[in-house]
Amino acid sequence: MPEESAVYTHGHHESVLRSHRWRTAANSAAYLIGGLRPGMAVLDVGCGPGTITADLAVLVAPGRVTAVDASREVLEGAARVAVERGLENVGFAVADVHALDFPDDSFDVVHAHQVLQHVGDPVKALREMRRVCRPGGVVAARDSDYAAMTWYPEVPGMPEWLDLYRRVARASGGEPDAGRRLLSWARRAGFTDITPTAAAWCFATPENRAWWSGLWADRTTASRYGELAVDGGHATPEQLTAVARAWRAWGEEPDGWFMVPHGEILCRV
Repeated sequence: MPEESAVYTHGHHESVLRSHRWRTAANSAAYLIGGLRPGMAVLDVGCGPGTITADLAVLVAPGRVTAVDASREVLEGAARVAVERGLENVGFAVADVHALDFPDDSFDVVHAHQVLQHVGDPVKALREMRRVCRPGGVVAARDSDYAAMTWYPEVPGMPEWLDLYRRVARASGGEPDAGRRLLSWARRAGFTDITPTAAAWCFATPENRAWWSGLWADRTTASRYGELAVDGGHATPEQLTAVARAWRAWGEEPDGWFMVPHGEILCRV
């Protein structure tokens, strides 16, 4: 696999988009939004279904947000979100973060949420994000860290899920434990003024336990991740079914608790 090539492990199955559409600037970019100002030009890299993008557009209006993603189909969905919210300050384009089709110094803020864990060369991606960011601007990135995820109770099959996902993600060219590496990657990309932080999602109410466990059960058996697991020899369909059952069993635990930790970086250009 070429250095910059990586397969997006999750794909765009409904169970994946179910998770992505839940994301907002408040629950996924709180480390960044305090520094946003009206009139700013923002590039949202790997925008997915556009829910975070739309929130950023509201915060910087009358400034403009340019949202890019590798999938044209996903961008069409993100554009619909912008239309539904009545936003006229958002533009969309297909792009590769390793080679962004924008001039140097184009944006005040370049943002990427859950992107660097899926790319073949995160350091090159950060260098490219830095190139298109104006002097005095900010490059912001946030990624989860799978090895640091933790849950209660210890339902049989859940540790097998974590081991399987990390193997599949790495075989696809990504780095599932990206959160802890962001600071290192930013330094290697040439940044010197870096503010590193961490934050977490927590799923512990009956409603969000059912939602989180259900989407991961579905993702295990029906998404590209499941296909990659089988095609790559990492698991059999029967093993995926067992992992999905483990997720549903955890979701039914009355005391169930799951934490998703994230690394975050704000890099001043």
